Amino acid sequence: MASEGTGVSELSGRYSTALFELADENKALDQVAGDLTALKQLLAESADLRRLVQSPVISRGEQGRAMAAVLDRAGVSDLTKRFIGLVAKNRRLFALPGMINGYLAELARRRGETTAHVTAAKPLSDAQVEAVTDALKKSVGSKVTVSVTVDPALIGGMIVKYGSRMVDTSVRTKLDKLQLAMKASGGQV
Repeated sequence: MASEGTGVSELSGRYSTALFELADENKALDQVAGDLTALKQLLAESADLRRLVQSPVISRGEQGRAMAAVLDRAGVSDLTKRFIGLVAKNRRLFALPGMINGYLAELARRRGETTAHVTAAKPLSDAQVEAVTDALKKSVGSKVTVSVTVDPALIGGMIVKYGSRMVDTSVRTKLDKLQLAMKASGGQV
């Protein structure tokens, strides 16, 4: 099973590198990054879109047409549309999240930025994202790009991951720790 994950990771890496080089040649690094960030958000918000991307039973033609419609509606660039079309044609949509992450990570690396992944219980306002970004800049000491995802299961708070560090202030984790402490002390939960 581990080799299967590595294979998908290698596949994602090859595709994201190819897209990065294409975008660089076309002077469209930021435009493609914006497209991919928007697509990443769409994938996070839509269970139907995730099923489309991950389903092995939907034909490549149907996947391609459906993705083209989604991308048209999202207003992404022609380069991004052609790339996603090729990915769909090659039956590789299942690796799309890894491709997006690989592209964005390479762009951040080339710019000397650190990427922090923030998972929050509810969507963050622009002011909240800015506050998290500023706090991380002070802590890390370099440029920080913040990638925010929403997971209502956290109940409240957030989880911040950057580099090898993780700060978990979620209510879910605090409740889990409390439950473990209660069990350890012989209390009923």
